[in-house]
Amino acid sequence: MEGFVHIRVDDRLIHGQVATRWATGLKVNRIMIIDDAVAVNETEKSILRMAAPAGVNTSILQFEKALANIKNGNYAGQRVMLVVKSPVILVKMMEAGINLLPVNIGNMSNRPGTTQYKKSISMTEDEKAAVEKLLQSGIKVTAQMVPDEPDVSIENFF
Repeated sequence: MEGFVHIRVDDRLIHGQVATRWATGLKVNRIMIIDDAVAVNETEKSILRMAAPAGVNTSILQFEKALANIKNGNYAGQRVMLVVKSPVILVKMMEAGINLLPVNIGNMSNRPGTTQYKKSISMTEDEKAAVEKLLQSGIKVTAQMVPDEPDVSIENFF
């Protein structure tokens, strides 16, 4: 994942914490979102782009396009923060041959069919299985809302 500095699972995608705390703290120049539905919704894309900090580019892509761009090294020399709504996407990336960085789970809202593991983290069985697969593959997965909170292993909440 040449050019990538951080991977975050946050179902809100780009919002205040991502824009002001994570993106600026990590000095990123691009926020990439991989989400098939959002990538084809011009209204949602426009709102997300407005939420990005000034001077930070956005890439809001469908999975296959993002995968091709990453594999082609399109982000070399940049500082990219990847944001996805679900860890399931990250497992798909891993299975497609992408070597993932450590993963930070920030916010996964309480929804029907989810179990709450932490105040800000609720997961379906498929999402929890995806996290467990990442962990079994040797990828560090932490639960951390903002950068100045301790990065605690997600396993502590299961």
